[in-house]
Amino acid sequence: MRIVFMGTPDFASASLQALISAGHEIAGVFTQPDKASGRKMEVSFSPVKLLALEHDIPVFQPEKMRDGTALAALQSLAPELVVVVAYGRILPKELLDVPPLGTINVHGSLLPQYRGAAPIQWAVLNGDEKTGVTTMYLAEAMDAGDIIYQEETAIGEQETSGELYERLKEMGAKLLLRTVADIAAGTAPRCAQNEAEATYVPMLDKSLSPIDFSKSARGVVKWVCGLQPWPVATASLGGETLKIFSAECTGRSTDAQPGSVVSTDRGGIEVACGSGETVLFTEVQAPGKKRMQATDYLRGHRL
Repeated sequence: MRIVFMGTPDFASASLQALISAGHEIAGVFTQPDKASGRKMEVSFSPVKLLALEHDIPVFQPEKMRDGTALAALQSLAPELVVVVAYGRILPKELLDVPPLGTINVHGSLLPQYRGAAPIQWAVLNGDEKTGVTTMYLAEAMDAGDIIYQEETAIGEQETSGELYERLKEMGAKLLLRTVADIAAGTAPRCAQNEAEATYVPMLDKSLSPIDFSKSARGVVKWVCGLQPWPVATASLGGETLKIFSAECTGRSTDAQPGSVVSTDRGGIEVACGSGETVLFTEVQAPGKKRMQATDYLRGHRL
């Protein structure tokens, strides 16, 4: 099938690679404009752009989606189908209507739950037991199009957002191939979303990092897991703000105030949480220091 692919991060590049490996004709790739990043503000290419260049696929990086430039480029490519995966841009109706077989999307949640940005991270942050991927037809409203297929998976109790992200990007790529094949065969289903069940989640930012110790021990552990690899959970302990990379429920009870250190002799830093529970921080990072085991940190610090 002749496809135009739109995406930016490595979550999207997995789907693009799957389409290439399956033998589909990728007429062109749309990705976000190059951006300078890091201390040296060096310009880097998105993972999708790098993959496209590797396979000699034309790359388009429109600054705007509504000035006619993107529309003209897409029309010139004459795709049968447009596939969008984590592009980071809202597509106007005139772009959605270009391909005769439609414009489809891979989304990292079980829609209509978790429309919007960071659905994978919020599933972990909220302590959900399961999540999944959805393929859908794009509509003008964000993540509101008709569902084609869904596949669900359990979320591990200690699984981080980064680990779940890696699993879901591969699941999404496989589900995309099934979806494209069935669209080509004319057998792909189409099911409207239940708007009454729709939920929305925002992008992550550093304001989420401080741990709320009024949460249960499990809630704190899920917050630590959910904010990895970025922006990482933090806790103010002993006069320092530590980044917390690993935590576990202890199953122990305490009368101490939430957020206070209960012990430092159980293989880490034990801290009181809501409902009289405690959590154990086992891997931390102090300001200006390397990430380390909490037991190593405690050798040079008294809490």
